[in-house]
Amino acid sequence: MAGPTSDFWQQRFEAGQTPWDRGGASAQLMAWLDAGALAPCRIAVPGCGAGWEVAELARRGFEVVGIDYTPAAVERTRALCAARGVAAEVLQADVLGYAPDRPFDAIYEQTCLCALHPDHWTAYAAQLGRWLRPQGTLWALFMQRPLPAAVEQGVIDGPPYHCDIHAMRALFSGAGWDWPKPPYVKVPHPSRWHELGLPLVRR
Repeated sequence: MAGPTSDFWQQRFEAGQTPWDRGGASAQLMAWLDAGALAPCRIAVPGCGAGWEVAELARRGFEVVGIDYTPAAVERTRALCAARGVAAEVLQADVLGYAPDRPFDAIYEQTCLCALHPDHWTAYAAQLGRWLRPQGTLWALFMQRPLPAAVEQGVIDGPPYHCDIHAMRALFSGAGWDWPKPPYVKVPHPSRWHELGLPLVRR
């Protein structure tokens, strides 16, 4: 498998090397929730990591399924939900092979795509399309990491990998997804980079 393995992520969690961790739910998720744009429903959180978003969604009445293939991430998410007294289903599974027993109304995609090697992006995007019901929404934060070598020479550098917005338009094409008009919300990241936040509706 191209790109980082479950063991790679396990070592990062065990060593406390998680600079992407905000220590709480993403401010953009909170904005969508507080505005009522994202209302309680059945929702998946792939690559759930430490579980901040899973716990927040569960607290607000969502039926949440958190998915991660790294044992430490699953353990942390379950522990966080237990500590906060909220209920969520947290699965240890590979997102490229996982199949839900019924469709989701929404998916919150923040850290999974940019953590996957680009060789797997097409398969992952197809998975998200299969997971969602028609007219379901993918609430996406696309990592913008335009390093010189990536932009000028095409070097694949990551994780996190640069999710160029034009590449995302090709990956989640208009044949299967409805895109809102830009500009998109620029979301600061704990690193020196940022994310672009937007909802995509599955046709």
